[in-house]
Amino acid sequence: MRGTPEKKWRVNCQKLYDATVNLSLKPPIISTLILLFIALIFPVFAQNGGGAHPFSQAPYQIGERLTYNVSYSNFPSAAHAEFHIISRGVQFDRDAIELRAHIQTTGVVNVALLAVNNDYATYVDPLTGLPFRSEETVRDATKSDESVRDLNQPAGNEAIPPKQRGFPGTYDLLSAFYRARALPLGPGGAYSFSVRGEGAEYFVELKVTGRETVNTNVGSFNTIVTRVRVSDSPLHNVKVYFSDDERHVPVLITAEVGDGDLRAELAASEIIKPVATPTPTPEIAVRPGPIPAPTVAPPANNEDWPFKIGEQLNYQIFLGPNPTPMGIATFQVKGRQRYFDRDGVYLSVSAHTTNALAQVFTARDQIDSYVDPQGLLPFRTVMNLIEGRRRSNETFTFNQEGGTATSDQGARIEVPVGTHDYLSFFYAVRTFNLTPNRKSVTSMLVENESKTLFVTAQKRETIQLGSQNIPAIALSITTDDPEPDKYQLRLWISDDKRRLPLRITCATQLGPLRADLAVLPAVPQ
Repeated sequence: MRGTPEKKWRVNCQKLYDATVNLSLKPPIISTLILLFIALIFPVFAQNGGGAHPFSQAPYQIGERLTYNVSYSNFPSAAHAEFHIISRGVQFDRDAIELRAHIQTTGVVNVALLAVNNDYATYVDPLTGLPFRSEETVRDATKSDESVRDLNQPAGNEAIPPKQRGFPGTYDLLSAFYRARALPLGPGGAYSFSVRGEGAEYFVELKVTGRETVNTNVGSFNTIVTRVRVSDSPLHNVKVYFSDDERHVPVLITAEVGDGDLRAELAASEIIKPVATPTPTPEIAVRPGPIPAPTVAPPANNEDWPFKIGEQLNYQIFLGPNPTPMGIATFQVKGRQRYFDRDGVYLSVSAHTTNALAQVFTARDQIDSYVDPQGLLPFRTVMNLIEGRRRSNETFTFNQEGGTATSDQGARIEVPVGTHDYLSFFYAVRTFNLTPNRKSVTSMLVENESKTLFVTAQKRETIQLGSQNIPAIALSITTDDPEPDKYQLRLWISDDKRRLPLRITCATQLGPLRADLAVLPAVPQ
């Protein structure tokens, strides 16, 4: 390998603790294709033939919010996208449905390749789905640009000329996402249109090819399978799986490129009830009386977490004395909403080997954990592990009250009440009482067995990360095994309100392993 890690990552160690480091590399093909993928499937398009297509209003359910995770090749979490139907009412002097979307690169792609954080707002005609106003905010690591476009398209039935072939008009990215869902998608149906996105024009054909059951992190869906052909595009074998109901929710989108596979999977789906507007009542003259003391409403979130929704922690992993990172791990607090019919916090970690180690041993792991907001205990854990020749894809459902963890592969494991998974423990330990010499006891599910963990706050000390000396609390983590400290697991937590895990060390058969916090998250937009 040529070059030093410093040159490859361009990390300014002076900023490790106090600021976010955005690496200014030219956008490579990986990040460009991720954005192109989103732009082509839900693009700016206009009809280019085909029969007249009915328009269904079922996909335009007020309050619907869909969240997608986009993966590319060895990057299990390269970007996420969120689509939200805000409201219906008078906007800019005409009846409209307000649509919003947010697209952001995440993980290693966001840190080392391309930082994108874009917001979109579109106002569409409720009878046709045609947009008449489009707003866009595009952000990267250094600047933010805003643009507004008035499309001035006719309203209502006037927007549909007689004998119009197919659905008419021009659609932006956001309105196209919903207009495609409003197609009938009948057996054998074919719909062709032209696409304008990323400064180029493409001819696209969407054809219904069959039906298939698709399993995702939010459940199992009966879907309508469609194949999308895109001319003059690096994307090949593009497929979109729509839910087989009147809403036609895109559950899964897949595509192939020269360097790997792109995949956008539904990560969360919910209907947020709009806030009701109170009906005004006539004023009634009343006799003045004493003014009662105001009642303070309880806060919407009363959890005193040391982390915030949107936090992202990036770690470089070192083996032995080698100064070159052998792996990268990214931890994220992705959101809080209803998951699997209950209030939850969505946590995620992705890790993979890099540099010389990746040439002899390939590891690419992804763990998603959905935890209770109060105790941060998991109720669902999804593990996708690739470690050399080992492949594991398993989902656990926790019944914390009943003391069981059930695998989708049939295993039923008895666990103590209050058992964590790997990921929930990483965040829960930040909430422990870390007064020196204090010991906390908890349980974790490890290789389908519950293990008792003892977390001991040893002392306060200063550790060095790069050129920074950072106050920390040193923790030791032992088990109830015959050799309780066999792996010599140690953790250093920042001695401040954020309780950031700064460094993790342990002993392995290959030598000592160390994970150092490399880049802190920016404040969520």
